[in-house]
Order: sequence, then C-alpha cells, then structure tokens
Amino acid sequence: MTVTFSDIAAAHERIKPHIHRTPVMRSHFIDQVVGAEVFFKCENFQKVGAFKARGACNAVFSLDDATAKRGVVTHSSGNHGAALAWAAAKRGIQATVVVPETAPMPKKRAIQGYGATIIYCAPNIAARQAAVDEQIAKHGFEMIHPFDNEMVIAGQGTAAVELLQDVPDLDVVMAPLGGGGLLSGTAIAAKALKPSIKVYGGEPRGADDGARSLASGVRVTEQTPNTICDGLLTTLAARTFGYIQAQVDGIGVASDENVIRAMRLIWEHAKIICEPSCCPPLAAMLEGTVDFRGKKVGIVLTGGNVDLDRLPWVRA
Repeated sequence: MTVTFSDIAAAHERIKPHIHRTPVMRSHFIDQVVGAEVFFKCENFQKVGAFKARGACNAVFSLDDATAKRGVVTHSSGNHGAALAWAAAKRGIQATVVVPETAPMPKKRAIQGYGATIIYCAPNIAARQAAVDEQIAKHGFEMIHPFDNEMVIAGQGTAAVELLQDVPDLDVVMAPLGGGGLLSGTAIAAKALKPSIKVYGGEPRGADDGARSLASGVRVTEQTPNTICDGLLTTLAARTFGYIQAQVDGIGVASDENVIRAMRLIWEHAKIICEPSCCPPLAAMLEGTVDFRGKKVGIVLTGGNVDLDRLPWVRA
C-alpha cells in the first residue's frame, strides 16, 4: 500500500470523533526574530499531549475485530506509546509498550496511566525490536510501529490537512523529523492540497540521519544520536525515506543550543509549553540552515510532554 491523500482524508474522518482539532497560534515577537510569519499547529494540545494520537488512533481503529481482539504492541520512547495505550483503551483492547529505560518519566507515567503494560529495554533499536518480537511470539499481538506503518503515516498527515484548512496561503510547512512518519504524512497531504507549497523537515544536528540521507540519496541506517530531542532518536525507515525523497524539499538542522533557544522563545513569547523534539524546525530558522524570510511558515508543534524537573535550560 502506498499512502495517498485519499487515505489521509479517510483517516481524518475515522479519527475526528476521538481527537482534538488543535489550534493554530502565533507570536509576533518570534516573527520578528526569524523575519517570517510563523504559524504553530499546536499538537501539544492534542490528546495524550502529542500528534502521535492521530496515527495511533487511525491504526487501532483500522484493525478488523479479530486482529484487534489479540491486542497491540509497539516500542516507543514515550509519545507513540502513550498514544497507542490511549487508542487501545478507546477501542477496549489490550496494549503493551516496550519502553527504553531512559525514556522521560512523564511519558512512562502516561503510558501506564492509559492502562498499557510497560516492558523496559535497553535504549537501542535492537533491544526494542527484540522485546517486541518476544511479545508477539508469546501473545500474538499486532505490531503498530511508531512510524513504519501506512495507517500511522496517514493519521499523522491529518495535522497538515487542518493546518492548511486554517491557513491556506502558507508558503512552507515544516515538521520535526525522527523516524519520518509525520514528515511523510505532512508532505503527502500538503502537496496534494497545495502543489506549490514547500515542505521541510527539522532535525537536531546530533541526530541528522534524515538530512544526510536526503543529501546523499542513500538512507542512513545506523547512528549514535546525541541530542536532547528524545523523540527524534530513530533513523528513517525505507518506507518513510521513500516518501521524503519523493516529496520533501529539504531538511534544516540545528544545534541543541538553538533547539533550547527555540524552545525558550516558544515558552516565553508564545506562552506554549512544548518539548525539545518540537523545536528543530524553528531552531533551523534561527540557525539559518533554512531561509524563509518574508514567507508564511507553518510548523507542527508535535508535543508538550516535558519533564518539568529536567528543563533543558536549567541543565544547560
């Protein structure tokens, strides 16, 4: 299956009864700092505090009854795990989430709070996958991958649909880039609705496999990430890399220092609580690795699940 705009439109209808239509917000101070008009699609106000609710909800409610009855499993550093736990609870089925031991405490509490079973693993992809495979072998769960899943990608693309409905004259839309599910769905939706629009990703320099993959044309499959953006530590899947190669115009990268600067700007001037993983798009604009001066730029603010005892500027 190749995800098309019709899949995203169907996903939007499927999940509408369960999700929030999140607001688009602005800060004129931030506009002045970056020299552009910036429109924040506030998925930090979404169910479970992150855009991941869209993809997980679409995937869970797309399952046939027999598959759903077996239960679902995933691996996640937090937001997708919480979203899958929430969506499974909405449908009345079991969810199990494999979580790296280093995941932020608020995200672990959220997964448990929605009723899922947590299984801890070492903080690497091999350990995650091994633990998931064990659960599937034991219990027959259906795997709902955080980004390498067509129904998840289609669900994530619904945020861009709403953004362009609210601000149809955008010149650029940007989304953070981790595994590529959100950026893939964003690009498919945005290019279908407005073929002239530019679509960009934003990555922390310490986990810039997407930028390197797009530049070289060869997918980077291994990296040792070093960034405060805990939601952007994974590499692209072959599926998401294909969509990004086909439809994404570029990827801006930024240092963690500029990620923190962007996060502070959003907290202090837009009065929006967001997590570090939201901030590489604005950080790339601050750093100048993308130049959108004079443009109208939509940015998907992906989540607001912050450990208030470990704010990055306090640690810095």
